[in-house]
Amino acid sequence: MTPILEWRLLDAAAQRDALARAPRTRSREIAEAVAAIIADIRARGDAAVIELSRRHDGSRRDSLRASRGELEEARRRVPAELEEALEIAWSNIHRFHQAGAPREFALETTRGVTCRTRFSPISRIGLYAPGGATPLPSSVMMTGIPAQIAGCPTRLLCTPPNEQGTIDPATAWAAWKCCIENVFLVGGAHAIAAMAFGTGSIPAVDKLFGPGGPWVTLAKQQIAAGESGVSIDMAAGPSEVLILADDAARPAFVAVDMLAQLEHGPDSQAILVTTSRHLAESVQTELARLSNSLSRSEVIGQSLEHSRMILAGSLPEATEIANRYAPEHLIIQTADAEQMSDEITAAGCIFLGPWTPEVLGDYCSGTNHVLPTSGYARSCQGLSVADFMKRMTIQQADRAGFNRLAPVASALARWEGLTAHDLAITTRKKCQEADSP
Repeated sequence: MTPILEWRLLDAAAQRDALARAPRTRSREIAEAVAAIIADIRARGDAAVIELSRRHDGSRRDSLRASRGELEEARRRVPAELEEALEIAWSNIHRFHQAGAPREFALETTRGVTCRTRFSPISRIGLYAPGGATPLPSSVMMTGIPAQIAGCPTRLLCTPPNEQGTIDPATAWAAWKCCIENVFLVGGAHAIAAMAFGTGSIPAVDKLFGPGGPWVTLAKQQIAAGESGVSIDMAAGPSEVLILADDAARPAFVAVDMLAQLEHGPDSQAILVTTSRHLAESVQTELARLSNSLSRSEVIGQSLEHSRMILAGSLPEATEIANRYAPEHLIIQTADAEQMSDEITAAGCIFLGPWTPEVLGDYCSGTNHVLPTSGYARSCQGLSVADFMKRMTIQQADRAGFNRLAPVASALARWEGLTAHDLAITTRKKCQEADSP
């Protein structure tokens, strides 16, 4: 049974333990195995990818790339009801991200000196979507749509083949809708390495995006830490949710929101922070009643071991606990959820009120579900169009503008002891004096 902990009775160490994430399944052996995969793919290219795909994905494909005909055939198998749902989700996600796309600006900072910004899309991006037994077409849309809006000219998608050795129909639909033509049926760390360094079939990219398990995450981290110049969106860990609730919350709603997060994986985590013991006990009852009846009950049973309920003495204390944890997903089910949200300083995405389950954000409300985990919400944010673009600053000074700022630059250069910096200013000043009649 998920324990109920009274916050004020916990010492500092116990409070840290109460907010600790689940232990990571990232042993030294996995890290070494990922490093070996990366080295193998760099050395042998397609041959290594095909061999690893057969070993890890059970693939018997000779071609890594999904053909146009294969993609179209898979897309036609999407049921009408599902296609309608996908269309609505795509539209909402596209509208939200289009509205949030970066805007260029120009500013005359000093008379005669203009500074401006310019955005350009990242040339080559690689998207990863988990697949196989549990395909995630939603992840294709969450990465593919902002890439499409940004205008990235080369967009690759890697996703594992299903049991039939082909692509999941909904994943094929999402790739088509996001205008992704380069689709490769490869999964795991070998897919990440293939996109990072390129093989005979799979082109190399400049930045990698998308969620995945420990092997995928470690591959992204190792590549980003190397000398390839390939960057990553974020090193996302196991899924997590924290729910802030008071007596106004419905126990059944709280319980199902916890379970929805916990079924992601055995190291997922759900934390309830509430001012009501009655609510906590009622949620306990609901979790026990529902958890064994779900399709992923075994996974939920494992992730429940990392979950807990915390009794806070007041709503301000509950908010303080939430900010300290910095959750990937924060659900607020209190009498005045919107007012409480104003006090939140660290969360990947916030869901307000009883009718805003986190599941809406996973699929179709419009925001992105690629979010910072493991406490990184203290300093990072979820995926947006800006992540698929580069911001460059451009500046220009005319002669009068240079003369206005020259004394400022010279003073700072001399103070910092950078004589060549000062020389770049004084040389121009002397040139002006020589040119004067």
